[in-house]
Amino acid sequence: MINNQVFRFLLAFVLVAVSARVLAAGFDSEYEEKQWEEIEAQLPDFPKPENLDSFYVSATTDNKFMIDRDSISIGADGVIRYTLVVLSASGAQNVSYDGLRCATGERRLYAFGRADKKWSKARSNQWTKIQESTLNRHHAALYFEYFCPDGIIARDAEEARLALRSGGHPSKKRR
Repeated sequence: MINNQVFRFLLAFVLVAVSARVLAAGFDSEYEEKQWEEIEAQLPDFPKPENLDSFYVSATTDNKFMIDRDSISIGADGVIRYTLVVLSASGAQNVSYDGLRCATGERRLYAFGRADKKWSKARSNQWTKIQESTLNRHHAALYFEYFCPDGIIARDAEEARLALRSGGHPSKKRR
């Protein structure tokens, strides 16, 4: 009788172990097979001066960097999109509609703003890795300090707006 109980126990143990392995393998393969797919970006209204929030980039630049707070959106694809306005010390202004993919540390340019306040779609709109450098430091600042603290996207557009108004994401502030 003991042999029968030991046999049943071992059989149950083996079945549980095999089932757990099959389920785990199915979960892993299902997870790996799902490829990320970007949603189509909708260009926002052209930015209005009263909707621009400045953000700090670096002491090594004289440029002023601003985000149109009304343009900030977080898509179902995990991309935070926004209108960026860069004003040079000489008064030249560059406007662009950009995206950050927090999960991969990449950025993308969707469109440029024209002088007639219309959008011109970017020809080179591939995702590129965000690099911490003095050139284009504003992308790294937005990624690391405002929108994607620790590589995690802001919960919603309001959290991103709060980070801009506060001079950085609350999780990055020293206590």
